[in-house]
Formats: sequence, structure tokens, C-alpha cells
Amino acid sequence: MSFAKLNVKKGDTVVVIAGKDKGKQGEIIQALPKKNKVLVKDVNKVKRHTKPNQKAPQGGIITKEAPLHASNVMLVCPACKKATRVGHKEVNGKNVRVCKKCGEVIDQTK
Repeated sequence: MSFAKLNVKKGDTVVVIAGKDKGKQGEIIQALPKKNKVLVKDVNKVKRHTKPNQKAPQGGIITKEAPLHASNVMLVCPACKKATRVGHKEVNGKNVRVCKKCGEVIDQTK
């Protein structure tokens, strides 16, 4: 079984480029590489009817984020603040993500 390589990861700021929430920006809460999907904060909200349980003793209708396909989001470069494609480059022996517009390194080295 092969997995898709996501160009975005948890904590990245992205903009939605397709679908009903087109143009909205948000932070990635969770990346799901096996399904090639991402959860973006306050984007693609859906309502779910839930039974009472330990987490929600009252039950009722809850609003939560639904996953978006990774191809429908585009990374926002932290340096130039523009939606950009992602390039990969080796810096100091590590593969890092690079902004295609300004050339800045997106991954912070620790």
C-alpha cells in the first residue's frame, strides 16, 4: 500500500483553493496522509447529531471540522504571506520545504 506525500503538515497555514470554502485561510489541525486529507481549523464545518456519551453527556448537535482533500489546499508561505507551491531542497544534509515564489525555507530548523 503506497501513501501520498503531503506537502503540508500540522501547524501550517493554508488557503483553500477549491470547494465551497474557497478563499478561506486556516491552520492545519491534523494531517491524514493515509487518506490524503487534512483538517483545517474553522473550515469545512459540518453538523453531527450525537448520542450522549462520556465526552458530551448532553448529546445533541455538534459542529466540527470535516477533512478536506490535500489537493484542495495550498500552503501560505510564512515569509512572503502568499499562497505558494512547495519545492524541496537539501540544506545542511536535511531535506526542507522551500517556497516557490520567494525561495525562503519553510521548515524551521531546530
